[in-house]
Amino acid sequence: MANMLTSIRTEGDKIEIVNQLLLPHTTEYLEISTIEEAHEAIKSMKIRGAPAIASLAALTFAANLSKALALPDRPSFLSSPEDLEKHVTPILHYLYTARPTAVNLGAATRRIARTLQSSKDAGKDAVTIARDLVTVARLVSEEDYARNKKMSENGGLWLAAFHNLQASERLNVLTVCNTGSLATSGYGTALGLITFLHETQRLGRAYFTQTAPYHQGSRLTALELQTLRIPSTMICDTMVGSLFQHRTVHAVAVGADRIAQNGDTANKIGTYNAAVLAARHNIPFIVVAPISTVDLDIKDGSQIPIEHRPPTEACVVRGALYPLRFGSDGRRELAQVMFTPPDLESDEENVYNPSFDVTPAELITAIVTEKGVALRREGEKVFNLSGVV
Repeated sequence: MANMLTSIRTEGDKIEIVNQLLLPHTTEYLEISTIEEAHEAIKSMKIRGAPAIASLAALTFAANLSKALALPDRPSFLSSPEDLEKHVTPILHYLYTARPTAVNLGAATRRIARTLQSSKDAGKDAVTIARDLVTVARLVSEEDYARNKKMSENGGLWLAAFHNLQASERLNVLTVCNTGSLATSGYGTALGLITFLHETQRLGRAYFTQTAPYHQGSRLTALELQTLRIPSTMICDTMVGSLFQHRTVHAVAVGADRIAQNGDTANKIGTYNAAVLAARHNIPFIVVAPISTVDLDIKDGSQIPIEHRPPTEACVVRGALYPLRFGSDGRRELAQVMFTPPDLESDEENVYNPSFDVTPAELITAIVTEKGVALRREGEKVFNLSGVV
């Protein structure tokens, strides 16, 4: 859709990202010119969403290598395949450390590393190998949009069939965090499913949680749904149970940062809460994510590393001053305020602040990828994901 928001924009080797820490009140694009700038943008959550951070890492890697290839005096690491490998391997490892829970980032860096090895094994020279790496790194981002469209369609059609939806009926869907165009290279995953339902006149209303402490729901999902003119309602994270008691909700659709072999799913903190309540109310709970999010090397959710964020991030909130005030440049004035007692954030023992939680497979109704929809067999508590990866 032409009016979708975008997290990354490129022109040749120039890369810009929208600073998501300032949304929805200020739209500021930041140029990312170095590997270090990409790492910092990912780690500080100026860009977030598993597919989007993988795309930024890969595009920045490609741009830096492309610039080196264009130099009249090429750097020494392009003198031999061995020198090239010594140069790029630590870069790929460094990018991966920015946010280790999101498996898409690791999948992207491993894909580039495999291309390096296969090109070396084919006997190619360093310059040709570098060009191969640029090509495959750019594909990480280019392929994401088509994948998102397909998985959104897969999930939307499955949900309509699950409810035996008639032509005049509409579905109400709750989502958590932000999984739309701002979290991907376009269209989105779980929010993409909601968008697909809206585009095909199957959606009644989208509900979304605020998703504290970063408020990706109230800041980013709200903005995307408004931009797309999708009927929507925001709820506080603690209102999910009440929503299920008093409103008709046909499904919960969430994204994923990592899916284990058995279907256990790591996603934004608060997802597990929603899954437990959905199970209590017999509401289908759907995970929508690309194949790259499935980590078949991890047996179950207990092996998924969970990132813990700094305590300060749970003690402050940022946004526009209210009543709204505008600066001399016409922009809304923004502020960051602490709402907890002083010094609470000074010790990690005082604040428990994991960025993700793990939803057990037994609470998940369906796992949707671009290849299809996986369901648990009746009576089983785990998934067989072989058909959708």
